Amino acid sequence: MEIRINEQPLDVSLENEKTIGDVLAALDQWLYDSKHILSGLSIDGQKIPASLIEEVFTKDINNVKCLDIETNSVADITTSSLVTLLDDIKEFECLDFSDKSNFLTDWTKSAAGRFISSEMSDLYKLCVSAFQGDVLMQTLRSIAEERLNEVNSPVEEFTRIEPVLNEICGKLVDLPLDIQTGKDMKAAQTVQLFTAITEKIFRIFYQLDIQDYFNEEQNADKKNKIIALINEFTDVLKELLEAYEKNDSVLVGDLAEYEASVRIKELYSVILKNCRSEK
Repeated sequence: MEIRINEQPLDVSLENEKTIGDVLAALDQWLYDSKHILSGLSIDGQKIPASLIEEVFTKDINNVKCLDIETNSVADITTSSLVTLLDDIKEFECLDFSDKSNFLTDWTKSAAGRFISSEMSDLYKLCVSAFQGDVLMQTLRSIAEERLNEVNSPVEEFTRIEPVLNEICGKLVDLPLDIQTGKDMKAAQTVQLFTAITEKIFRIFYQLDIQDYFNEEQNADKKNKIIALINEFTDVLKELLEAYEKNDSVLVGDLAEYEASVRIKELYSVILKNCRSEK
């Protein structure tokens, strides 16, 4: 059986693979390393619809002459899905009430809906809520546009958040006092904003990584340091949230001022310093 990836012959010998599913499973690591995702499949010149791909997994490779595999970079598919989502929002807003009630079911089965569900679960939940009428469409649009900027211009988007990060870290210092004085709403808002900016930093770092803004040969050690900082910070964040939920203002104060705010600024600075502005 001949195997081609994006129309290029793949020089590989099959050993224990017996089915199409076995072949695709064997290519999982290659796809992961190349930061690509399977986007299409053809068997002997016949394109397999997305809805039927799982059904051909059991097909015996001895009955296949040529397997054509199409892949796209994760970043490209993310961009395409977000652009499609923005178009879907426009379409949804033009529908009458009865058509809006049926829109969500079809959207979840679409390529963009399935990708967002698997790769951006938090955004998917927001989409479901918005298409059900529980969240304003403008809110969904703004967040989708923000995510699109993170993919298309990760360095610029990362640089832009520095003033916001500094402001939120400043608010962390006041967090224990807010808890002690019963300013629950202000305290909750600070925690939510801090969590949101943290998630944004993680998302953009992921984009910088998969889009090769880090030179793997020259900066492997630096990237490993960033990953270590992320792991350390994640542990601190978990402790902070647990202390906040327990209303332990003393521990919240120590973690917020001397651990969380310091570590998130360090993480931000290291990422910004080591990512290349041009690929």
